[in-house]
Amino acid sequence: MFPVTGYKGQAGIARAAGEDALAEATIRDVAREAAVSVASVSRVLSGGANVRPAMRARVQEAATRLGYVPHAGARMLSRRARTFTIGVILPDMHGEFFSELLRGMDEAASDEGLQLLLSTMHADPDRAARALRSMRGRVDGVAVMTPQVDADVLLSHLPAGVPALLINGARESHAGPAIHVDGEAGALAAVRHLIAGGRRRIVHVAGPADNRDAIARVTGYSRGLAEAGLTPRVLPGSFRQEAGGRAVAALLAEDAAFDAIFAANDQTAIGAMLALREAGLDVPGDVAVAGFDDIPLAALIVPGLTTMRADAAGIGTAAVRRLAAIAGGRPDDAVSRVVPVLVPRGSTDPIADPENRDITPGGPS
Repeated sequence: MFPVTGYKGQAGIARAAGEDALAEATIRDVAREAAVSVASVSRVLSGGANVRPAMRARVQEAATRLGYVPHAGARMLSRRARTFTIGVILPDMHGEFFSELLRGMDEAASDEGLQLLLSTMHADPDRAARALRSMRGRVDGVAVMTPQVDADVLLSHLPAGVPALLINGARESHAGPAIHVDGEAGALAAVRHLIAGGRRRIVHVAGPADNRDAIARVTGYSRGLAEAGLTPRVLPGSFRQEAGGRAVAALLAEDAAFDAIFAANDQTAIGAMLALREAGLDVPGDVAVAGFDDIPLAALIVPGLTTMRADAAGIGTAAVRRLAAIAGGRPDDAVSRVVPVLVPRGSTDPIADPENRDITPGGPS
């Protein structure tokens, strides 16, 4: 877990220890409820590895039922004492999207005189639950980004009264505040842009198969091709740069006819552009490439990458400011919808004569 220390004018990041020491009486209450030893409860709640899954689940359920609070500072929260700290749970911190998201959060924390307490879960529900439990009593609210983990199950590990703001998480029963990036609408706009530029064989390089954001972008891509009566082609990906390179290699190995690649994010799109260049193909002359997120690097590469701007920094700023307002006593259960905006650059310049050209990369155009 990382505390991000924010105060007026400055914010810094450093590593922090895990959960605080647990009060003995509370441990005994949980042990009694779960019918296990105090030592077993301690191992489970401190994240010990040598614990049977059934015992871990029993202890966690007992702690949730009892509204378990790990230390004296957390018990103060139940009396609504302010900690002036906002918790943040993210699926990952790899790539510029998360760097921008955190930049926005950090700036807002500094402006609000707050600290951030940050943890990542890497699509691991147990790890995310441990992170949330460790935040009990240490935060006034939590911003949670959960594209691969059930938000309702995850948030059950927070005690009542601690507000949670979801970023791109499912809202099956969560009635609290949320920020939703409309990935389907963004992908649809990207595909329409490629089609308007004369592209007809548009391949999509997807994100992780179990990621809600990636699924939404596949849906928007498919809608766009269906509108134009075109055939979709989706290749697997991972939101990582190397996924774009692998997709291009696979397409060239089978001598596929394609004239555009829409990638699930900018990192993947940049990987595809580099692979196309290494293969001697021109972007956008042979293949147009578009991405998603508008990370800073998208404007710096040559040609510039066409992408969908979701304003990650703005989302981070809004999340922290909304939680700060809630902690200050202002109710908020609104869902903010962010519709990505097309940022056209040189990677998708239109072709001169879309009806009379070879759509095999490297062929006459």
